[in-house]
Amino acid sequence: MNQSDSIVIIPTYNEKENIEKIIRAVFALEKCFHILIIDDGSPDGTAAIVHHLMDTEFADRLFIVERSGKLGLGTAYITGFKWALERAYEYVFEMDADFSHDPNDLPRLYAACADEGYDVAIGSRYVSGVNVVNWPIGRVLMSYFASKYVRIVTGFSVHDTTAGFKCYKRRVLQTIELDKIRFKGYGFQIEMKFTAYKIGFKIKEVPVIFVNRREGTSKMSGGIFGEAFFGVMRLRWDGWTRKYPKMPQ
Repeated sequence: MNQSDSIVIIPTYNEKENIEKIIRAVFALEKCFHILIIDDGSPDGTAAIVHHLMDTEFADRLFIVERSGKLGLGTAYITGFKWALERAYEYVFEMDADFSHDPNDLPRLYAACADEGYDVAIGSRYVSGVNVVNWPIGRVLMSYFASKYVRIVTGFSVHDTTAGFKCYKRRVLQTIELDKIRFKGYGFQIEMKFTAYKIGFKIKEVPVIFVNRREGTSKMSGGIFGEAFFGVMRLRWDGWTRKYPKMPQ
């Protein structure tokens, strides 16, 4: 039995080119991580690949939740967070399936929380410059200045506010009122970080290199950026008016 204090949540939609490779890359690490796939009804057979790996090799450390359709990145992670909280995991990770997030950085995020005492560790593209490979320059600028915009509007000091590569301590997810998280795309990533910050949790940005996917199709859309842009105004208003949960003792 491969016991672990850590679960890596990977949302998927049509990731058959990447899913087995990313699972094997995580399981090849020296530290033992478990993986939870949240699949939104991928018609390309992504879930079938995961089930095959569960049945033949990784029954005790690979898990899947299958949903009926594309319900949004934020709701996928909320589903995964609740699944993890029902079990004994102390560290809960977000990671993409397409190798834009390097599995070799997982132990660094883990160390920031488990060894250095931080509550949230963010795999940051912008804390030490702009560490993005193979993205079109327009997309790099949009992402970079989106994070700048969030910092200006909210007063939030994190450099990479839209980052989707993170580690949460269990107590963070237990404290954040997950059912009150409103946004589904990039706005979700901002809202989760901002809420943790407003509650008073300690956040560390760990520099990583983000590499654009080599296989499969991007799930990005203009609507995702639009939600983030306009949602930031609402977060700023919440920061003034909302009563956030208290930090656990």
